[in-house]
Amino acid sequence: MKRTNRFARVLQLSIAAVVAVLASRADADVTLPAIFSDHMVLQRDAAVPVWGWAEPGEQVTVSIAGQARTAKADAKGRWMVKLAKLKAGEALAMTVKGKNSIAISDVLVGEVWLCSGQSNMAMTVNRAKDFDKEQAAASLPKVRHFRESSAPSDKPQEKGVGKWEVCSAETVGGFSATAYFFGREVHKALGVPVGVINSSVGGTPVEAWTSWEAQKNFAELKSLFESWEQRQATWDPVKAQAAYEKQLVAFKEAAKKAKTEGTSLKRPPRKPEEPRIATHHPATLFNGKIAPLVPYALRGAIWYQGESNAGQGHLYHLQLSALVNDWRARWGLGDFPFAWVQLPNFHAAQKEPVEDTGWVLVREGMLKTLALPNTGMAITTDIGETSDIHPKDKQTVGKRLAMWALAKVYGQKVAASGPLPVSHKINGSEVTVTFKHADSGLVVNAGGAMVTPREEWPSVWPEGGFGQIRGFVVAGADKKWHRAAAKIIGNTVVVKSPEVKQPVAVRYAWADNPDCNLYNRAGLPASPFRTDDWKIAPPQPLQPKARR
Repeated sequence: MKRTNRFARVLQLSIAAVVAVLASRADADVTLPAIFSDHMVLQRDAAVPVWGWAEPGEQVTVSIAGQARTAKADAKGRWMVKLAKLKAGEALAMTVKGKNSIAISDVLVGEVWLCSGQSNMAMTVNRAKDFDKEQAAASLPKVRHFRESSAPSDKPQEKGVGKWEVCSAETVGGFSATAYFFGREVHKALGVPVGVINSSVGGTPVEAWTSWEAQKNFAELKSLFESWEQRQATWDPVKAQAAYEKQLVAFKEAAKKAKTEGTSLKRPPRKPEEPRIATHHPATLFNGKIAPLVPYALRGAIWYQGESNAGQGHLYHLQLSALVNDWRARWGLGDFPFAWVQLPNFHAAQKEPVEDTGWVLVREGMLKTLALPNTGMAITTDIGETSDIHPKDKQTVGKRLAMWALAKVYGQKVAASGPLPVSHKINGSEVTVTFKHADSGLVVNAGGAMVTPREEWPSVWPEGGFGQIRGFVVAGADKKWHRAAAKIIGNTVVVKSPEVKQPVAVRYAWADNPDCNLYNRAGLPASPFRTDDWKIAPPQPLQPKARR
């Protein structure tokens, strides 16, 4: 018996030794992050970094387009080379060679954009409007889509998970709609390949996409961090699983009943997740889904998020600024171009002159963050849906983002933005607001027609009539808001109300679903704004959200 046990033990040790040797040999092979793979798009006219892992001290050579760059793996096995600038052109092949060799085929050189955010960025083309039409027109082999599929993590990850896909009728349905329509517009305008990197997760807050180092010292977020610490300290996986199983049983019963009665059914319960790696936890999505992409060469980034932060909208300027600065620092590309989608109209139509909500405060935070250099914003208060947080018109979203990029990044003569306020002046009972991005003159959208109101007060007071300007309100020192009549003079709008003899503040489109119609001649709507800084509803302590 002892001899048999001794033999078994020797056999186990031998097997373990063989496995260890094979593992060490596998580790010694040259490997690459997932984003370096067939069909990838490399950024043109840039020193492109290529990196990976090999045996410490191993020489690795990267070859493409007649150039070869060599590096030695460091003590941790990491290596990196930087390619000389590449020009857009036909498909290339890349070879990465050490003790083994990796061949990457169908590599294009063009424009690369990182596309991130929550569900409205994750929303796919097959869920957007006119999918059949879009699918039929999707034979665009020089547009490529990479979906970063890795999981959230409590520590920064390196290799990532995902693959590049070539745009076609068969693949386009699974692309991010916002990223695709943006990339398509850029591709058509520039005539070069475009790669969009989609790293997005539905229902997630901005703090999950920002590194821990970039936000840990914010006093304004202290209560949020403490709440997560408390959740982790009291985490009981057994209890969480039991609760989930109980919810699942109830859901299945509800599903049977709904099927019998022909009624709709709520979403099934989500499996429990440990707080430290939850998709809402600060930095987990940066660690899992952004860190593996750094420092892949790109032109810029677009961002569609904010809905999950509406409960604390007064902090969004702070948080979005932190994310932009964080990503720029990580990539080391200076103030690379960064644009976002201002939240669209949503909820019931405006009934009162002003609705102080988290939704409007997030929009305001986005407007304020334009103070950062080389940033832009697609204004979308005219293309949302009252009862759907995921509006289907992603074509217009992508086009407006692309217009900003074409104007500000690529130097084309197109409008970059809808009208944005730059200053205001009070003169008696009138307030004059000056706008930039007027683009050939301010107009009103009258049922789809861009109309220039006469430079005089409207005959119907304070609102009504074809071509009148809607959406402005004014208040005096009593802070009571009244609808205002408005007239356009050049790149300014003058507003007043007979009920406010001495106005001190103006707001425009200040509601979840505002009734407003100020545009520029390029057909781009003006951003909601306010001239006051009056405190809006004391915020509730920040709390972690359950995963949606």
